[in-house]
Amino acid sequence: MTRPAKTIDAADEAALVAIGQTLAAACRDDAVIFLHGDLGAGKTTLTRGVLRGLGYGGAVKSPTYTLVEPYELPGVRVNHLDLYRVADPGELEYLGLDALLAHPAVTLIEWPERGTGWLPTPDLEVWIDYATGGRSVRFEALTPLGEAALERLGKNLQ
Repeated sequence: MTRPAKTIDAADEAALVAIGQTLAAACRDDAVIFLHGDLGAGKTTLTRGVLRGLGYGGAVKSPTYTLVEPYELPGVRVNHLDLYRVADPGELEYLGLDALLAHPAVTLIEWPERGTGWLPTPDLEVWIDYATGGRSVRFEALTPLGEAALERLGKNLQ
């Protein structure tokens, strides 16, 4: 079965932030989003856009060393995880991932392949790839919640 998907081009960092803001409007529900891409592709930039879209105005840094950056916003909690430094998925047990995911939140996870076997099924998977003149951002829905978010995302990006 083919999973619903959508690809969007981002010419620059501002466009990637704008896509993230639109994604925020599309997935205000409890959602798990996997972010894939090479180093520097724009995973944290897209996350900054999501946070801006949800009303956060502060600095957004990559949680490469802290592994988790939680944000408490009016009406929604956002968890930003970066698993780049995780050597073994079993390390996530010590991170308290179960407790973190037990509370409703929009959870964005960079480098999710490093947590295989410990992470929940994502609602959306996002691939950010280098493309001529910027980035290509592909969204793929894996759950009904993800399909609804993808549909809203498509309507808002037309």
